[in-house]
Amino acid sequence: MRSSRKTGSSKLVKKWNKEEILQQVIQHGQISRADIAKQTQLSRPCVSALVEEMIQDGLLQEVGMGDSRGGRKPILLEYNYQAYAIVGAVFEGSALEMAVADLKGEFLARYRKRLAQPADGERVIEDLAAGLDRLLAESSLPRDRLLGIGVGLPGVTQRGSGTVSFAPSTGWMGSPIRQTIEERLEVPVIIDNDVNMMTLGESVRGVGVGYSNVVYIYVGTGIGSGIILDGQLYRGSRDAAGEIGYMLIGPVHSRRDGAYGVFETHYSVPGVKAQAKAFLSDLQEGSSIIETLIGQARQDNQEAARLLDDVYRHWAYAMANIVSVLNPELLILSGEMVHIDEKGVKQIREWLTEWVPVVPRMEKARLGEEAGLIGAVHSVLEAFPSTKLLDK
Repeated sequence: MRSSRKTGSSKLVKKWNKEEILQQVIQHGQISRADIAKQTQLSRPCVSALVEEMIQDGLLQEVGMGDSRGGRKPILLEYNYQAYAIVGAVFEGSALEMAVADLKGEFLARYRKRLAQPADGERVIEDLAAGLDRLLAESSLPRDRLLGIGVGLPGVTQRGSGTVSFAPSTGWMGSPIRQTIEERLEVPVIIDNDVNMMTLGESVRGVGVGYSNVVYIYVGTGIGSGIILDGQLYRGSRDAAGEIGYMLIGPVHSRRDGAYGVFETHYSVPGVKAQAKAFLSDLQEGSSIIETLIGQARQDNQEAARLLDDVYRHWAYAMANIVSVLNPELLILSGEMVHIDEKGVKQIREWLTEWVPVVPRMEKARLGEEAGLIGAVHSVLEAFPSTKLLDK
């Protein structure tokens, strides 16, 4: 229980009292005006007046009658999670994933678009704007009820300055992306690295729930990781933590400005496909290269078996390096890694047991393409907590 504050201007005290009321409603789920007064030690007339204002503003709603305690049944109040909406968006490789969600983070509508290749930064932002219009129309939401949009972007993303300092796939090098997107969409924007968004999603809704030290490893068009230490997403001194695609794993080459890292050049999805083309001429667009190699290996294709073993081994090298430095409780395997079969997972565990003294729990990601969207939505909820809605 928190006592009401007595100091400050009347306007500020009113806001503080509304915050206390809102927190009580969110905490209890459903609560009466009388119980709010008891919990906050505010007078019943004060609670009634402020609740009425918050109902008019759309933040609270009456949801029915509670149990009687000897008099009239009280009217119960509930937080209106549909008062505002949030949009999450994630760019990865050749696809844009978007979703609009309520203040609980529950999706109301989804949108997906294949992007032209090679990706063009300006075109990508126009695709984002078109996707937002589509989502708002589909969910019948006016733009002024949109709280903000969280955007997961490939490359080294500076949340503070709103820039992307290094993104080979889009050509964004030091560009003020957050400002550009905000001006185009006319809504507040939170940006972060796409894999960080996926990591956040798996941590709040997926296989990472309950773990404080987690490394999320993603293999797709590139290779990256998200790092959670002591319950906090770790970004490093210049927001470049987790860029494991630049590990010197695989044949080392002289990297030109704007090029991919050594590890992801050889062992990302495009890198593995490039190696597989030497003996597989009919790779299907959009199919899993790992599933294809597993299928071929089971049919005694020795080249496929050798490449599969090589990929697993090099992915395991990265895991061993990560484990040696960070000692996480959990490794989450995502992207193309979710297609590793039971035999492959067992082999990787055996290698790690041989190479490092402490092997963490290893799980495949549970949320799939939704992970990044959930993380993007959650990033906006963190930036705009419920009490901030009182300022709108």
